[in-house]
Amino acid sequence: MEKKLQVNPRAKALIFDLDGTLADTMPVHYRAYQHILKDYGIDFSPELFASLAGIPAVGTIAKLNEIFGTSMDAEKVGQYKEEEYEKIMYKMKPIEPVINLLKENYGKLPLAIGTGGYRRLAWKTLQILELDEYVDILVSADDITHPKPHPETFLRCAELMGAPARDCQVFEDGQPGMQAAKAAGMMATLVTDFYNVSIGEEI
Repeated sequence: MEKKLQVNPRAKALIFDLDGTLADTMPVHYRAYQHILKDYGIDFSPELFASLAGIPAVGTIAKLNEIFGTSMDAEKVGQYKEEEYEKIMYKMKPIEPVINLLKENYGKLPLAIGTGGYRRLAWKTLQILELDEYVDILVSADDITHPKPHPETFLRCAELMGAPARDCQVFEDGQPGMQAAKAAGMMATLVTDFYNVSIGEEI
C-alpha cells in the first residue's frame, strides 16, 4: 500500500522546501549545471548533484572547486548556472503529494517556504506551479547568511510565522535540508519516500 504524506499531530506550523519538494525542478537544475560545467571539464554525476541538494548555486560552485581543484569564479559561474536554469525552468513538474498537503493545510496552519534558491526564481517557480496564492512567507538564499545545512533558513521561517521551532514540521528532499531541520530542533520529513524521480532523466 502506498504511504501517504501526513502532518505530524504535534505540528503547529509547516515549512516546505521548494526545489525537489513542491517542484520537481531537480532534473532541470541538473541539466543547467551539466551544461555550464562541461566547459570546466567537470563530470557532474547525478550522485554528486544529489549530495549537494539544497545548497545555493554559488555555494555549489565553491564546493565543486574544493572537490575538483578547479578555480571557477563562484559568483560568476553560479550566475551563469541560474541564467541557464531560468531558460528551461518551464519544464519543471509539480510534486503532487506534497502540493496536495500544502493546499489541504492552507488556512488551517501557518505555512512557509524555506528554499536554498534565490527569491526571484523561487517566486517564478511558485507562479509556474500556480502556488503563489498559497504562499505568504518565503525565506530564500537572499534572506539569510548561512545556507542549509545551517538551520538559519528554517529558524527564520519559524520566526516569521510566530511559531516555536519545536512545533514546526519541515518537508525536505535533500540531506542538507534534513540536517538543517534537525539542527533547528524541528520535525523533519523526507518527501522522497513518497514519490519517485530520476535526476538524470530526459527533460
